[in-house]
Amino acid sequence: MSRSTISTFQLFKLIPDAETARTYLETRLWPTGPICPTCHKLERIGVRKGGYYRCNACLLDFTIRTGTIFERSHIPLHKWIYAMYLLLAARKGISSMQLAKEIGIRQGSAWFLLHRLREACGADLSMLRGIVEVDEVYMGGLEKNRHEHKKLNLGTGGRGKTAIVAMRERGGKTRAMKVAEVTKPEMQTLIRQNIEAGATINTDEYSVYGGLSDNGYLHKTVNHHAKEYSRNGVTTNGVESVFAVMRRGMHGVYHHASKKHIGRYLNEFTFRLNEGNVERHTIDRLNSFVTAVAGRRITYKDLTK
Repeated sequence: MSRSTISTFQLFKLIPDAETARTYLETRLWPTGPICPTCHKLERIGVRKGGYYRCNACLLDFTIRTGTIFERSHIPLHKWIYAMYLLLAARKGISSMQLAKEIGIRQGSAWFLLHRLREACGADLSMLRGIVEVDEVYMGGLEKNRHEHKKLNLGTGGRGKTAIVAMRERGGKTRAMKVAEVTKPEMQTLIRQNIEAGATINTDEYSVYGGLSDNGYLHKTVNHHAKEYSRNGVTTNGVESVFAVMRRGMHGVYHHASKKHIGRYLNEFTFRLNEGNVERHTIDRLNSFVTAVAGRRITYKDLTK
């Protein structure tokens, strides 16, 4: 086994129960001591039993769960940590059915837990820079594979599917998002919101990318219609490999993701790609995941409305 990887058995030794998990989370999220999630003060925090604290400034009783994805969850904290580990370690993801079996909870609870973890995966809002590859894809299955009553009869191509745009920084981070429609104004706006001015952008020759050079970017293209996939370092092969991983996960593990929830699935895949470098120790990747949970609470009502 790689020295940068820990096994499930080793994780259980490090965090064997809920109390150990609570101590680990408090160390990561409160490195200087308990912080009130409402007034964000360190002073006048009283310690109570069972991991409870009271802010004597605003009279709030709170725990490490308050204001995070763990809030109002009855699932023990060490099971949350194990679920994080599984989501990070599984190259293509883990289904709610499989997670339910692994940590001994109901499938419905596992589904909710996974969506809350995916909510935390979307916390990184830093701009991409350097050489950035950009491409788009449509996901939603082939028309011929649908049941007769589910066929959309909209023709071929992207009709009836979900449009996804991905951006991959060469040697750096990846970002992916759902878009309502692949149009020039939409693409130009997304690129300005996610890629730092002055970056080099590699795309194919799709017309929606036209004019990027006028917006402060160095725009280079490859002609896929002419079967040109790489020219003097100009390529979109990196971002297309992101789509390959997503397709294998969507079809092989999750089978289907609705348009409503697909954004969180994309957050999961990109987080795993960004934090999944095998040169980084598993504990370091787990620490990054834990750091992202603060302030990312989502309720069951929000998910199902």
